[in-house]
Amino acid sequence: MSHFDLPHHHGNLRRAETLHDMLSKNGKFEAVSDFFKLFSDPTRIRIFWLLSHQELCVVNLAAMLHLSSPAVSHHLRALTNGGLIESRRDGKEVYYRSVDSDAAKLLHEMLEQVMEIACPETVDTAQAAPEEIARSVHAYLMEHLEERITIEALSKQFLINPTTLKQAFKTVYGSSIAAHMKEHRMERAAKSLRETNDSIALIAKRAGYESQSRFTAAFKEIYGLLPSAYRRQRP
Repeated sequence: MSHFDLPHHHGNLRRAETLHDMLSKNGKFEAVSDFFKLFSDPTRIRIFWLLSHQELCVVNLAAMLHLSSPAVSHHLRALTNGGLIESRRDGKEVYYRSVDSDAAKLLHEMLEQVMEIACPETVDTAQAAPEEIARSVHAYLMEHLEERITIEALSKQFLINPTTLKQAFKTVYGSSIAAHMKEHRMERAAKSLRETNDSIALIAKRAGYESQSRFTAAFKEIYGLLPSAYRRQRP
């Protein structure tokens, strides 16, 4: 620490020296400045806040915000470059969510304190029993069998702790979410194999499998036959 002296002494000179030394670290303050520049636009704040609660694709984000997809993509790039959101690809679809970091969590909390709004995850959901929520999750997943939806995304969407959701689902349906939905996907695939002439690749995709080989292995695990052999057995 370099020696520093104030023109007027009002006590605690050592504290002033420490603070002065920290102020000299311009790079750190510039980094913070760049960080907060990301939120000079209210739309960017809305996107970050939304993605702190639910994973969404660009089209759904645009619908939620009443904006065009290109406009949303512009803000997503800035937030991604700033290290505040991340993406994952599922087939041709790309999904976005806030990163799981201390900085992102603190920023999320700060935004809600400044805006004086309640975080959806902290809203009392006692009016809905975990088992009831599990049934709602099941209905939702049945409508989206072709999609791969994470436990984390479901917990945010239905405002329930991931562990509680998994336990409630198993209580109601007797198996894990992944195992239960796999059976439903294979049931749908088997029905298509029996009743249509659609290609196995297309049937696999409708069952949520981009890889035909993985679909084939999963189908054989459930039915004991390859999809092609199962189809040949139909009346």
